[in-house]
Amino acid sequence: MSGERLERRLAAILAADVAGYSRLMGADEEDTLARLKAHRAALVDPKVAEHRGRIVKTTGDGILIEFPSVIEAVACAVAVQRGMAERNAGTLEEERITFRIGVNLGDIIVENGDIHGDGVNIAARLEGIAEPGGVCISEDAFRQVRGKVDAEFADIGEQSLKNIARPLRVYRVVLQKPAEAPALPLPLPDKPSIAVLPFANMSGDPEQEYFADGMVEEIITALSRIRWLFVIARNSSFTYKGQAVDVKQVGRELGVRYVLEGSVRKAGGRVRITAQLIDAQSGAHLWADRFDGSLEDIFELQDNVASSVAGVIEPTLQAAETARSANRPTNDLTAYDLYLRAYATVWSSARQIPEALHLMEQAITRDPRYGPALAWSAFCCFRLVADGRSKDPEGDRLKGVDFARRALEVAGHDPDILVNAAHALAYFGEDIGAMMTLVDRALVLNPNFAGGWHISGTLRLWAGQPDIAIEHAEASLRLSPRARVGSSLLLIGAAHFFGRRFDEAVPKLLLAIQEDPSDPTSYRDLAACYAHMGRLDAAREIVARLRAITSVVIPNASPLRNAEHRELFLSGLRVAASETT
Repeated sequence: MSGERLERRLAAILAADVAGYSRLMGADEEDTLARLKAHRAALVDPKVAEHRGRIVKTTGDGILIEFPSVIEAVACAVAVQRGMAERNAGTLEEERITFRIGVNLGDIIVENGDIHGDGVNIAARLEGIAEPGGVCISEDAFRQVRGKVDAEFADIGEQSLKNIARPLRVYRVVLQKPAEAPALPLPLPDKPSIAVLPFANMSGDPEQEYFADGMVEEIITALSRIRWLFVIARNSSFTYKGQAVDVKQVGRELGVRYVLEGSVRKAGGRVRITAQLIDAQSGAHLWADRFDGSLEDIFELQDNVASSVAGVIEPTLQAAETARSANRPTNDLTAYDLYLRAYATVWSSARQIPEALHLMEQAITRDPRYGPALAWSAFCCFRLVADGRSKDPEGDRLKGVDFARRALEVAGHDPDILVNAAHALAYFGEDIGAMMTLVDRALVLNPNFAGGWHISGTLRLWAGQPDIAIEHAEASLRLSPRARVGSSLLLIGAAHFFGRRFDEAVPKLLLAIQEDPSDPTSYRDLAACYAHMGRLDAAREIVARLRAITSVVIPNASPLRNAEHRELFLSGLRVAASETT
């Protein structure tokens, strides 16, 4: 071994290359080389000299520069990128020469004028994850330049860089734009509105950019199927790609109340997707979650995440809009606000159905063709009759049918209206096959409609298809695991009961009662189940609790079209009820 001592020193390293260089050279080698040479002579090399840099070497499209100060290195990078933006202003995008730059502060080895070591390698990897026209710097460099360079910085988290042992925290330079006159905020549309921002690619792999963008496109498509939601098109929301954004500003500029943002991080064959929903007016976080999956089937993963996000966002936004309406003064109520208040009342307790119907009817008085209020009024009428709380069952039946048919006249392609109207009409005796067809149509329009899958399961149960009912109820729970869980548990429990799987039915029905003690249907199904199991003491106790909330113990079972299922239910309930008289 030689006793020669290696020269080491701490230095700021800038690595740059030309984005899309192979494509540019393939299109026109001579022109590309001539333009790159002109940019070097007019801008890059003078800026390097101005900031006391030393060009170590060039490699076709790449350049490696050493600076005595990281402040000088970052200032040079910012000056070059701003200058290139000006020089490219009049050039077609596909013909532009655009640099990517990485800056690191680290230990280097100097040998015959060349430099080596991790300090150089990290700068090169940072350049590799920088966006075209952008600058990425290491955490060590950031500590030195913070507050000392005319630029802002965005923390993009820890990045796994190729051939670098440990993940490194990286900062992106936010290049300041020329001052512009502030745009006037766009007015909010007359229904809930949302923008889905481009998801940040946190993988340290530029090749994953297409996956992150595809993920957002799938979510936008899924949300667009929610007819009551105004969704900003991709072309508008993607103008924020690569920018550090203020969601309040996004809300003002795009005229939306809600913003969805997120990130994609890949490691090996696995990917983690995070998303968060924010109220753009208050800045409050309404929902956040993460999704993990395998990249083996990338398109299936995109579909699954998009449907999950859409399924969760729909009830979250419905709840947010309802809460917002509840805070409005009662002398300033529109049909929409009345509808929202009624919607909240429907799900607060089965005992509140009459109040919900009263509010819905007020909304219809203001707007006789207000489809959502008509459909939910039909639902309220059906629940009053089914729960045994109606003071005029025949009158409420006729009202419910009328509301549902009027709702269908104005439904168009609104899945919510279609399923609620079909639900009520199916209960009131309309052809069950035709009503299931309406619900199927709604689910084609919006496959991520959790409430639609639940109602589809209910109609399948009434049609005598308990196993399909369970599948559809479970689909509803997967799409919206936190919304109205008790209803899905009741449906699954009832389906197990009609499938004569009594041991499986009992725990589901008990949980459904715990979720909503005011719903008599759960008590009836559980009492009948206990009776067929021979657990008569338990059946008697449930019927006694049922009598405390309604006078109707044995209801009209005509919605059950399967004669065997109808007899199974009624015979069990009669045994349970007779034991308490």
